[in-house]
Amino acid sequence: MAVVMATALARLPVLRSRPARAAAAGAYPVSWVGPGRGVAMISAATPDAASAAARLRALLGDRLHEPGDPGYATTTRLWNGAVAGTPVLVAQCRDADEVAEVVRVAARCHLPFSVRSGGHDWAGRALRDGGLVLDLTGLRAVQVDPGAATVTIGGGTTAAELLAAARPYDLVVPTGVVDAVGMAGLTLAGGYGPLCGRFGLSLDSLLGTEVVLADGRRVTADPRHDAELYWALRGGGGNLGVVTELRFRAHRLPGVLAGMIMFALSEAPAVLRGYGALVAEAPDELTVMAGFLPGPAGEPVIFVCPFYSGPDLAAGAPWMDRLRALGTPLVDQIGLMPYADALRMFDGGMVDGNHYLLRTRWLPALTDGVVDTLVDAARQVTSPFSALAVHHFHGAATRVRPADTAFGLRADHLMTEVIAVWAPGDQAGPHREWAERTSAALAPHALPGGYPNLLAPEETDRVRLAYGANWARLRHAKRRYDPRDLLHAVPTLPPPGHPE
Repeated sequence: MAVVMATALARLPVLRSRPARAAAAGAYPVSWVGPGRGVAMISAATPDAASAAARLRALLGDRLHEPGDPGYATTTRLWNGAVAGTPVLVAQCRDADEVAEVVRVAARCHLPFSVRSGGHDWAGRALRDGGLVLDLTGLRAVQVDPGAATVTIGGGTTAAELLAAARPYDLVVPTGVVDAVGMAGLTLAGGYGPLCGRFGLSLDSLLGTEVVLADGRRVTADPRHDAELYWALRGGGGNLGVVTELRFRAHRLPGVLAGMIMFALSEAPAVLRGYGALVAEAPDELTVMAGFLPGPAGEPVIFVCPFYSGPDLAAGAPWMDRLRALGTPLVDQIGLMPYADALRMFDGGMVDGNHYLLRTRWLPALTDGVVDTLVDAARQVTSPFSALAVHHFHGAATRVRPADTAFGLRADHLMTEVIAVWAPGDQAGPHREWAERTSAALAPHALPGGYPNLLAPEETDRVRLAYGANWARLRHAKRRYDPRDLLHAVPTLPPPGHPE
């Protein structure tokens, strides 16, 4: 997979001013006012899906899907079976040229759109009701440059595909814990993961992107080209353009000392308190996830999942012993392995087709009140599939200045996921209520906001709090790069007229 990116983008020559180019492309129905001069009030126009379909059919042929087409059901099926989005069109793109033309058609036809990359947003924002979906799953080429220690990927590449290409060179890029997740969506709004302490969030390794803006223009965003867009994309999510290519700094990591230790639910209070004390003093090389998973008999078990990534893996052994000593392990599977292999322990944890609802809280520490809340939630869980996860944010991720990227929280903290899961056909009410009740109980102990990649579409007030001092700058970037609010992505941003 270490091949030259077939979809490498050539930046278009700048021959005219931004307003002139936009007018020539037919992108805006009324005048556009550039940055520093305010933003034009754009009159609303009725979406013309029929015209868009005719234009895109000529471009894409049978890679354009409408309701009733054979490919529509496949391209609108996501891992979360609770999502029921009904876009009017799905455009399967093969390269950045097609992405740009599809976006131009959407703009001319006043059709709002969303992007499907990995498709793992739990709320299903990849499928915009009544809109156009740009399916980027065909943009999956990976190019590894071992000399420069960089990895360049297409906008539809998953973490597993990136890691597989980089593995022969002992290189990695920080990922989340589920390797089937798309790297673009993970990175643009954050990227918590097992290498957070050593290398930071996924977005902290992002060197640059190629982007199709909402009017169809293709631009480069990196420290030397459109640095403001580059700033906003590192944490602000996918609301500013369609990212067709990402270039990452890669890190040499031949292996990790990692695995899973599980304890009985009865030991959970002591294990969680010990975990909280341990992570407060953990070195950068050690990032530890914890939480509750369904056990073999259906009763939840508490787990700790350490990743030690230092150059001397033997130095991680005493930390593993400390974790084992938190209780009496039911499962103790710790070993030396490549990073990509360690991620496979999470394979199968989330079953495609089940129904999911997630809630998230940022916690400054595991206080007694937090421990009691998490243990009570595990004891009261309504489904044998549901889980709770606590992610460890520390080390390198905290040494990035908050103003340097859009991501708003750079202090040590724990990111908690409340994951309600139920089988198709089950009544959703009890499981939703469990998640909401747990989130509400954690709220008094939590920091403002929450992880933007997991906040629900209706939680726009918490999105604002999540970005803190970066909020005004991010909103200005949204108005600058997508003034008509055509693009819908994670996190859900309030519309332009929303009071702030």
